[in-house]
Amino acid sequence: MTKLFFIPLLTVLFLFPAQDPTTDVDAFWDEMSRTVEEGAFEDYAALYHEDAVLVNGISGESYPISSALDGWKQGFLDTKAGKMKAGVEFRFSKRMHSETTAHDTGIFNYYSQMEGQEPQPIYVHFQGLLVKMDGEWKLVMEYQESMATEEEWEKLK
Repeated sequence: MTKLFFIPLLTVLFLFPAQDPTTDVDAFWDEMSRTVEEGAFEDYAALYHEDAVLVNGISGESYPISSALDGWKQGFLDTKAGKMKAGVEFRFSKRMHSETTAHDTGIFNYYSQMEGQEPQPIYVHFQGLLVKMDGEWKLVMEYQESMATEEEWEKLK
């Protein structure tokens, strides 16, 4: 009797394997990179849940993402207008994903370069907490823990 139960169960598991949510979460981070590089402010803002929070361990503050977005908007406008180049790349040290939630820990490398100046890269230890809502991943908490070094960044290759 036990064999009769397991055979159909195994057949279902092999025919319909669980989808790895990491691919979708990677697409989220790729989209975040794209919006920064293109200066697509509205697209960038739409990646956050409306009630998202930025926890800034560097300044010791926590505030609604809307406040952070207000401060970042000019950089997006300058990028879109071609006055500045910007980009962000993510590398991860720990990732925990399910079908509807994700928590990523790592370092991001953000750079900006005003016209005629040298690029200004920064490396930041961060955590991102995401939820999947109506089929889309939204960042609900971004924790910028502390500054990182280029050496720490390179170790996450």
